[in-house]
Amino acid sequence: MISRIAGLGWVTPLGMGLDEVWTRIAAGDAAEIKTIANPETGRAHPYAPVPLKMVESVGRNPRMRRSSAISYFAVAAGLAALENAGLAITPETAAKTALVFAISSGGVIYTRKFYEQIVKQGANAASPLLFPETVYNAPASHLAAHLGINGASYTLVGDSSVGLAALKFGEQLLAMGNLDRVVVVGSEEMDWVLCEAYRDWRLTRPDPAGKSGALLAEGAAAVVLAREGSIDVPVIHPGVPFFRRSEAASAFDRAIAETLAGRSVDIVVGGANGTFVDRIERAGISAHCPDAECIFPKRALGEALGAGALMQVVTGALAMRHQGKTSALVSSIGFNQQASCALLQLPP
Repeated sequence: MISRIAGLGWVTPLGMGLDEVWTRIAAGDAAEIKTIANPETGRAHPYAPVPLKMVESVGRNPRMRRSSAISYFAVAAGLAALENAGLAITPETAAKTALVFAISSGGVIYTRKFYEQIVKQGANAASPLLFPETVYNAPASHLAAHLGINGASYTLVGDSSVGLAALKFGEQLLAMGNLDRVVVVGSEEMDWVLCEAYRDWRLTRPDPAGKSGALLAEGAAAVVLAREGSIDVPVIHPGVPFFRRSEAASAFDRAIAETLAGRSVDIVVGGANGTFVDRIERAGISAHCPDAECIFPKRALGEALGAGALMQVVTGALAMRHQGKTSALVSSIGFNQQASCALLQLPP
C-alpha cells in the first residue's frame, strides 16, 4: 500500500500560510534572528522564534490556556493540515484517525521552570500546573482533545530526523487497515537552556552573524497521511542509525541509496543546517542525485529539530506543486541518531 499526502500545515518563523512561506523560501528570505539569554550568566544565544500572536487563536480553547508554546504550534499546524485536506473531524471520522507526534526536546520551557523551582526552593515548591506540560506527549494530548480522538496517539522522540520516523510509523498504522488517516505532526519550542546545551555541544552559531553552526528555531509541521491524496509517498526509509559523526556518511549513503533504488528525482529537499550535516549531505546528493535541483529550507526557517524533517516534507510537496515537478527526495541527517530519506511523487 502506498500512503498519500492529503493535507499539509505548518507554523514557521516566516509565517503559517503554505504558499506564503513557500514564496518567501523561494525568494531567499530568512527568519528574523533574536537572542535569548541565560539569566544567571547573561550568555546570549541566537534563535528564530515564532511570534506567539501567530497562534493566539488556539488559546481560545480553555484547555490551552496554561499550555506551553510547543503545544500551541503543534495544535495550530495539525488543524491547518486537516483544513488543507478538507477534512472535518466528527465522532465517526475521529474513530478512524490516529495521531503520531515527532518530538526532539519536548516542552523544554515548562520543564526548565518546573525543575528550577525544585532546585532553588525545594521539592515542595514544584508546581502541579507546570508538570503536565513537561511530558513529551503533552502536545499530542492537546491535539487529540481538540479533535475528540480517543484512540491511537503516539509520540516518537528523536533527533531532527524523527519526523521521517513518525511518517514511517504513520504509514505502518495505515497499512494495518483499520484507519482512514494518520495526522503526523512535529513541533519544537526554544528556551535558553536548550540553546545553551546545543552551543556547548558546538552545534549552533556563536552569534547572530555566525555563518557556521545551526540556527535553532521554533515551529511545527503537519502531514495528513491517507489512502487518497495529491502526492504519493512510495518510500519512507526506516532510518539508518549511527552513534558517531564518523559513521554518519555511510549511514546517509545507505539511506539515500535504498530510498532511491536506482530512481532519479527532480528535487532534493535537504537538511543542511550549517553543521557537519552539510558536508555529508552534499557528498551523498552529488553521488546519487547529481542532476536534481536542491532546496535547503533550514537556511530560511532555521533548525527546528523535531519539526525539521516534516518542514522539509511540506517544502518538498509545495516545490513540486509550484515548480511543476513530479518527484522529490527529502533527506535528513540527525545530530546523533540516524539518517533517513523519503520519496514524494505525483500519482501516475
